[in-house]
Amino acid sequence: MKQSRTMSLIEAITNVVVGYGLAVLTQVLAFPAFGLRATLSQNLQLAALFSIISVFRSFVLRRAFEAARVRATGATTNNAAP
Repeated sequence: MKQSRTMSLIEAITNVVVGYGLAVLTQVLAFPAFGLRATLSQNLQLAALFSIISVFRSFVLRRAFEAARVRATGATTNNAAP
């Protein structure tokens, strides 16, 4: 069954929202170990920047893999919404 673009985007966003929380926590814990000092606000902003990039990356990769899957199976019908 083909995954729609909308569901690909929802999956990517959900993945990144969870990753955002983990990124902030990791930064708060790891930065001091490397001698880096950042305020909570700076950590939130940095994690947000990487999260936006991650949403785009996840969506593009998901669509590329879906296109490859469709080509490989020789699917000629388009039952799912674009």
